[in-house]
Amino acid sequence: MSAKMNSTAKTIVLVHGGFVDGSGWEGVYKILKQDGYSVSIVQNPTTSLADDVAATRRVLAGINGPVILVGHSYGGAVITEAGNDPKVAALVYIAAFALDEGESVSSLIKDPPPGAPVPPILPPQDGYLLLDEAKFAASFAADVNPDRGAFMADSQVPWGVAALNGTVNRAAWKTKPNWYLVSTEDKMIPPAAQHLMAKRARSTVAQIAASHAVYESQPRTVADVIEAAAAGVSKNGG
Repeated sequence: MSAKMNSTAKTIVLVHGGFVDGSGWEGVYKILKQDGYSVSIVQNPTTSLADDVAATRRVLAGINGPVILVGHSYGGAVITEAGNDPKVAALVYIAAFALDEGESVSSLIKDPPPGAPVPPILPPQDGYLLLDEAKFAASFAADVNPDRGAFMADSQVPWGVAALNGTVNRAAWKTKPNWYLVSTEDKMIPPAAQHLMAKRARSTVAQIAASHAVYESQPRTVADVIEAAAAGVSKNGG
């Protein structure tokens, strides 16, 4: 691994999505650390897109050298904006929203295709959203250990409606190389939509039969995609 690490970008920043916090990245974090990478996890508040981009930029500000910026789900919207930071060498979308300029998560999900699964989002309370706890595991984390899935449901982080409605000003994937891992059993973001976003962003695409919580259920596969991005950027002089 040391020879490999001498030729690859060594710093990874992980950005979580809605309803969860950064602790879900622990499995991916441990693998990347074992493989010799420096890893930081953003605890974005999911209150608004601007707040979450700012939280990510604060982490980037403390890093020297090129960064591979990774986002899961709504975290994809965050990295699409925050990824314009000159330190960011590449983006990695993990079952994530790769938004275009002027788009928001809400604008993309407002008209789901016929037959597509509809996330069990409860009506907003005080400007924040939660998933129906009884339906959380089946929709978000169907292939995660049931005890873990129950914990995730009971420890949800309220997702701000302002975050859902936040629009991207400048899409970093238009100027940065990017990778996309499609979860083919995703019940939160339809796999067809993931493929369309990846095609639009000209992503290097991988896919796996996994739930939306692929970063928890398949951490090795997620880490492999991130490491492929790091190696690809370095190979091309990034």
